[in-house]
Amino acid sequence: MAIVSFLSRMKVHADKEQQFIDCCKQLTEKVLAYEPECLYFRFYKLREEENGYAVFESFLNEEAEEAHMKTDYFEKIVPGLVECLDGPYVREYLDPLEG
Repeated sequence: MAIVSFLSRMKVHADKEQQFIDCCKQLTEKVLAYEPECLYFRFYKLREEENGYAVFESFLNEEAEEAHMKTDYFEKIVPGLVECLDGPYVREYLDPLEG
């Protein structure tokens, strides 16, 4: 079993910030309610970057991450979230330190 964890950073258009936050809340509610193989899922506002946000996600394995992206609510909510972004997001995969 290989846990999959990553941090995705993004910038949001100032005039779409509330739409972005609403989408984040909707998605988080669904993920936490319906994805038991999701170990952690939470959005954050970046303190040092204007209109900067991040989401930290951790899944039991790659299959759980793939299943997450194929849910009906993901496919419904994420397009509204993506249209708020000011440029591409950056995903950083994290590997735990051994020991």
